[in-house]
Amino acid sequence: MNTFNTEFSSPVKIGISACLTGDKVRFDKSHKKSDFCMNQLGKYVEYEKFCPEVAVGLPIPRPTIRQIKYDDLIAVSRPDGSMDVTEEMTDYGQKVSSRIDHLSGFVFMKGSPSCGMSRVKVYYEHGKGCEHNGVGLFAKQILEAHPNLPCEENGRLNDAVLRENFVTRVFTYKKWQDIVASGITKHKLIEFHSQNKYLVMSHSLQAYKSIGKLLGESKEPLEAIAEQYISMLMAALKIPATRRNNTNTLQHLQGYFKKVLDKTKKEELTEQVFAYRQGLVPLLVPLTLINHYLRDYPNEYLSKQVYLNPYPADLKLRFSL
Repeated sequence: MNTFNTEFSSPVKIGISACLTGDKVRFDKSHKKSDFCMNQLGKYVEYEKFCPEVAVGLPIPRPTIRQIKYDDLIAVSRPDGSMDVTEEMTDYGQKVSSRIDHLSGFVFMKGSPSCGMSRVKVYYEHGKGCEHNGVGLFAKQILEAHPNLPCEENGRLNDAVLRENFVTRVFTYKKWQDIVASGITKHKLIEFHSQNKYLVMSHSLQAYKSIGKLLGESKEPLEAIAEQYISMLMAALKIPATRRNNTNTLQHLQGYFKKVLDKTKKEELTEQVFAYRQGLVPLLVPLTLINHYLRDYPNEYLSKQVYLNPYPADLKLRFSL
């Protein structure tokens, strides 16, 4: 494991559809190995592989299966209705769901009748035509049982914004899991949120305000507040950060340097933030300048902000934002 993970109590573990790791478990004995998952993110995480089709006893190679709509029921079987594995796959998904609390994320195979997260083809019973509104039967069990777990499909990870969003959520969720495992206290909760305030702001200003209100005004027991907090946090981070919200966050960070930077450096930072706002430079440019000034003019509160370094820098996820 890379040294980035030394801040965690244990390795960051992510569930993944086995075909995305290079395992030849697809119906035609092929795979869909993800370069990003295995060769880039894989430097910092460990994967636990799942293939629902193989797990329920289907052979390799095998006839293709699909989701078929019968009135209000959706089954998973061969096009002619034979080899129905609906019950077995549902049971398997529920079994897996009951033992993955240690995972910090999950990557599913796009379009799969078992693993697709959305827009899975659901064929009509008569076989003519289909709808694109299904959810893979296995994925559905994971998503419903673990609503806060960062999940994504391999195809969507080709999008720079969605890829960065997923990785941010994974590492944030892992830090939360470590806090819970160590025994949650009000101090730990407040400290965790303090470190993530500007990260939340960059994703949703409304969530930033709502979470602050929860922590500042709620009279509920700590455990209840913690459950509401992590649900609100993960929902907020799932919203992709926009250029406008990032600019607003950068301007807040600028404020910490107004008394220590000379006129030339202030103008330089302002110019880079504006250039980012106009789409002329990536987010990495003003953030690099802020991190540089932070080394020259240390600020303990600012140095702890996750927004400045939410994941390993060599993943280069902010080069395209």
